[in-house]
Amino acid sequence: MKTIKDKSFGGERPLFESHNLRLESVTITEGESGLKECSNIECDNCRFEGKYPLWHVDYSRITRCYFAPGSRSAIWYSDDMEMSDTVIDAPKLFREMKNLTLRNVTINDADETFWRIDGLHITGLTLIDGTYPFMFSRNIEIDGLVSDSKYVFQYVKDVVIRNAKITTKDAFWETENVTVYDSEIDGEYLGWHSKNLRLVNCHIKGTQPLCYCNDLVLENCTFGDDADLAFEYSTVEADIVGRIHSVKNPSSGIIVADEIGEIILDDNIKAPADCLIRERM
Repeated sequence: MKTIKDKSFGGERPLFESHNLRLESVTITEGESGLKECSNIECDNCRFEGKYPLWHVDYSRITRCYFAPGSRSAIWYSDDMEMSDTVIDAPKLFREMKNLTLRNVTINDADETFWRIDGLHITGLTLIDGTYPFMFSRNIEIDGLVSDSKYVFQYVKDVVIRNAKITTKDAFWETENVTVYDSEIDGEYLGWHSKNLRLVNCHIKGTQPLCYCNDLVLENCTFGDDADLAFEYSTVEADIVGRIHSVKNPSSGIIVADEIGEIILDDNIKAPADCLIRERM
């Protein structure tokens, strides 16, 4: 493998069609497509400033790097990538990829990032600002997430999340086969139109959570005082610790809580309208 150290590259496609290359303390300055149509690339302690620096780059490892705001849309169509100990200040990263692994990464402008990723493995991720991260991605495993981005995890499939703190709105809309463990989710309209959403040991905050869900499961979950009007038109099996403010028109299943503030069953309830709702004895 060839190594390049302590150099800068700018302009159009300066390292186009590079293969078996290691970059150490290299800066990709203003320009476009610094590394494109490349393979077997290692980048350590590098700085990316220009647009689209890593497109169509397969089999890469990125460590201790920095992506400046100007490196927007930095990594697309690049399979089998590992990234660790990296800070990203640019939006719209990670699109149309397979097999992406991240460890200890901070994204300070998480707008429209992680779109259409198949095979995403994350340990330690911070997302700040932005909208719609993770949209249309699948086969995701996350352990350790802090996020205040809006509209997270829409249209995702086959996901397992552990130890997350998510502050958002409209999270997990139209998802399929998602399980969340040991996490806090703070945001209104959680999980609407989801299929097979399972929440285990989670704390849920925000108005009108978990409506229009199919085959929703909650195990040992708690609810904040603002999590009202829950489960409207959902099929649900819920075991809730403590108090839930209000439950409205669930379609079927069973909801058990230590205390239920209000149960609303009105003429708008949808068939089969046979959900068992009770306080724990």
